[in-house]
Amino acid sequence: MVLNLGILISQDGSNMLNIVKACHEKKIQANVKIVISNNPDSKGLKKLKNFKTKSTILLLKDFKNKKAYEEKINELFKENNVNFICLAGYMIILERDFLEKWKKRVINIHPSLLPSFKGLEPQKQAIQKKVKFSGCTVHYVNDNIDDGEIIDQSIVKVDKKETVESLKKKILLEEHKLYISVLTKISKVLK
Repeated sequence: MVLNLGILISQDGSNMLNIVKACHEKKIQANVKIVISNNPDSKGLKKLKNFKTKSTILLLKDFKNKKAYEEKINELFKENNVNFICLAGYMIILERDFLEKWKKRVINIHPSLLPSFKGLEPQKQAIQKKVKFSGCTVHYVNDNIDDGEIIDQSIVKVDKKETVESLKKKILLEEHKLYISVLTKISKVLK
């Protein structure tokens, strides 16, 4: 099945751009139908201008409540024939009602080996705990932070002199590979 992706971002969007490039280069059976950001200053949206990919900005403050905000996201995804959602640095927790509409069709990538180091600054948490290995996890999204069923993980070695920044870079390289690998597998099994 060809995945028609809707991507939600808040920040730099490097995973989003990686997915867009993989689609353009036919590395995965997918099309990015629309990218939605909740941040008008998202660097990812600026970089996206190099591709012919539809994008829009939706600000939570412009809606009467989160439910109305998520209804608009859902509406945009339906209008653009989206059948699968990728979170790529999206910093808003999706509500249960939204996720029920998209059951087993919303995934996220997190820069730690879940269930370890959920939430913000997982690389810093890993350094502080002096772990020997860290990595990234792609998981289905539920209404708890970084808690959904794990789909796949990729491991990196944490060197003794590792810094938060060097670990972020190391993990990000793995994130880019892992997200594409997971989407490739999903495209083959999703009906």
